[in-house]
Amino acid sequence: MNVDVLVVGAGPAGLAAAIELRRLGIGRVLVVDREQQAGGIPRHSAHTGYGLRDLHRVLTGPAYARHYAEAAARAGAEIRTGTTVTGWAGGRPAGPAGAQPAGRPVTITSPAGLETIDAAAVLLATGCRERPRPARLIPGDRPPGVLTTGELQQRVYLRGERLPGRALILGAEHVSFSAMVTLAHGGADVVALVTEQPRQQSYAVFPLAAAVRWRVPVWTSTAIRRVTGRGRLAGVELADLRTGATRVVECDTLVLTGDWIPDQELARAAGISIDPGTRGPAVDTALESCVSHVFAAGNLVHAAETADVAALGGRHAARHIAAALRDPPPAGARRVPARRVPVTVAAPLRWISPNAVRVPLVPPPRGRFLLRSEIFRRHARLEVRQGGRLLATARASLIPARPVHLDASWLAKVDQSGGPVRVLLG
Repeated sequence: MNVDVLVVGAGPAGLAAAIELRRLGIGRVLVVDREQQAGGIPRHSAHTGYGLRDLHRVLTGPAYARHYAEAAARAGAEIRTGTTVTGWAGGRPAGPAGAQPAGRPVTITSPAGLETIDAAAVLLATGCRERPRPARLIPGDRPPGVLTTGELQQRVYLRGERLPGRALILGAEHVSFSAMVTLAHGGADVVALVTEQPRQQSYAVFPLAAAVRWRVPVWTSTAIRRVTGRGRLAGVELADLRTGATRVVECDTLVLTGDWIPDQELARAAGISIDPGTRGPAVDTALESCVSHVFAAGNLVHAAETADVAALGGRHAARHIAAALRDPPPAGARRVPARRVPVTVAAPLRWISPNAVRVPLVPPPRGRFLLRSEIFRRHARLEVRQGGRLLATARASLIPARPVHLDASWLAKVDQSGGPVRVLLG
C-alpha cells in the first residue's frame, strides 16, 4: 500500500499533523496507533485545561481527544487503530550517507494481519511514557498495586475501577497532582506526594489546592527506599534526605509519576540519532531527523509537554513535510539530508529541543526552544554562544521538570557553517 505520509501515533501531535497535511493538499495520509481508540493520553485524562494554545478554548481531556480524532477523520486522513508498526520493511531507511530515492516502507501488524506500507515521508509521533518500577530500581517485594499515572488513569477513567484504601504518589510535578485527583476519583485516600527535590515542581496553586481541598501534603527531600508486601502492597519505606531518618508508611497503592522516557524504539530501528539529553530522536528546527523524510514531533522529542504544545509541534512538522514532498529530488537522485548546526546545553541544564538549527534557517515550533534544568534557580541568566561569540542572553526561572522557553530570535546570528551553538548559565 502506498501513501504520501505515514503518521505513527494518533495522539495530539499525530492527529494535528494529519489535519494540517490534508489542509495543505497532501493526498493520502495514513495514521496508525496501537491503541483501540485515537486521541492519545487525553482520552483518559478527565481533568480540564486542554486546548488553550492550539484550539483557543478549554476542554476536558476526553473532549479534546474526540475533537482531534473527529477533525482528522473529517479532513480525510485514514486512521487505523489497533495497529502496530513492527519495523522498517527491508531493513532500516538510509541514513545521511545513503541513497534512497524510493519511499519509507514499514511493516504494520493489525487483526487483519501483516501489511507493508510504502510512504514518501514518515512522521513519528509515538509520545512518551513514565518509567515503571524496574527501570527506577526501587528495591523490595513485587506486589500488585504499584502503577504509573497512565496505568492509573486507564483503570479509573476507561475501565471504571475503584481503588479504595491508602495511596502514596512518587513525584510532585504537574502529572503528580493529576494522579492525586484521579486517585480521589477512584475512591482512594491519598496519604501524600513524595519527592526527592527540596521543593515541589508544579504551579504553587496545585499544592495549595491539594492541602486545602484534599488535605494531601507534599513531603519534600524524601526518597523511597523499598516497597513491602507479598500478596498485596503493604507499605513503602521512606527516607528523609536531610536527616537520614527512615519510616514505613502503610499504603495499598503506589503511583509512580514523571521520569519520562520517549517511545523511541522505532526511531532507533531506523538508525536515527538519539539525543542524549531528551533521549528521543535528535531533530532540527523543521523536526526532521538525520534520516531524510523521517520527522518526529510531540512528546517523542520533548517529554513531557502539554498536549497543546505537542499538537502545535505536529502542525509545524506537517508544514515541513508538505514542503519536502512538493520539492522532491530528481528521479533516481539521492535524498541529501538538510544541513544543520547542532544545539547543545551545558549542565546544570539537562536538554534542549529541537537539537539543531536547520540550514537555510528555519525557526523552531512556536518560535522557541524548550529546555529543562536539573536545579532550582530564580532569575537565571541564560547565554547562547557559538564558539567565542555571544549570540543572545535571556532570563528564566529554572525548576526541574518544568519547561524553560528560549526565544529563537537569535537564529539570524548563527554562523551557518560554524560549530555547535551552546546554551549555558551565565
